[in-house]
Amino acid sequence: MNIGLYFGSFNPVHTGHLIIANHILNNTDIQKLWFIVSPQNPFKSDSSLLNKYNRLRLLQLATEDDNRIKISDIEFNLPTPSYTSITLAHLQEKHPDYNFSVIMGSDSFQNLHKWKNVEYILSNYSIIVYRRPGFDVNNTIHARLTIAEAPLLDISATQIRKLIKDGKSIRYLVPEKVREEIETSGYYK
Repeated sequence: MNIGLYFGSFNPVHTGHLIIANHILNNTDIQKLWFIVSPQNPFKSDSSLLNKYNRLRLLQLATEDDNRIKISDIEFNLPTPSYTSITLAHLQEKHPDYNFSVIMGSDSFQNLHKWKNVEYILSNYSIIVYRRPGFDVNNTIHARLTIAEAPLLDISATQIRKLIKDGKSIRYLVPEKVREEIETSGYYK
């Protein structure tokens, strides 16, 4: 089975993440897509990071009606910060019959050469890249690459957190169940 692994903080998950996931499921050979919730990204500060279990819950709410999508907490039991190469090795050990591909934006792809054990990733996994505004896809590292021409949406979790902090609406930027959970629980205020 071809599994696409979509890594991220998802702080919070938003409509852009879900549109990308749906596009990849509809337009590539990926049969299932797993969102991998990263407790701590080695390239990001954790100062505005919602608790990992709350972020996991928001993703579950956002995708509960889509049986093509799984939410994974595998990185919760691995050392932090989370390194994709270590997670991939664990997943491959647990699921030797699955063919995993890594999904990332063109902004992350530009920095892939800086990742820990990038040679392991490049030699064992294909990469599916969706374009992000302002970040070209230059495959100078010779990755096994698929470019998913997903719709470009200028939505970011940072922007959503700022709207919440400013007391403004995030309606339509996140799924309705996610918005309700964020508002009810007082997240990101």
